[in-house]
Amino acid sequence: MANIPYFLWDYDLTEKDVVKILRSKNAEEKSWIITRILESARYEDIWRFLSLQEIKAIYPSLKLKKPIKDAWDYALSIWN
Repeated sequence: MANIPYFLWDYDLTEKDVVKILRSKNAEEKSWIITRILESARYEDIWRFLSLQEIKAIYPSLKLKKPIKDAWDYALSIWN
């Protein structure tokens, strides 16, 4: 059985697939998977897949749910 991340419960993607998408040049898929990670992964698991620099670079183009966006807006303002 494949190692499907809990934050992708409704997709048939493995951790290997997540990493492949994150390394790809497909901006749409990359935005989608980063949004999914930021909205659904536990805080400590976010950092298994993403760096702060990666989040900052793509953050303006993400369409996050308002409560999540507000939390990340605050966090990024503190971390800058």
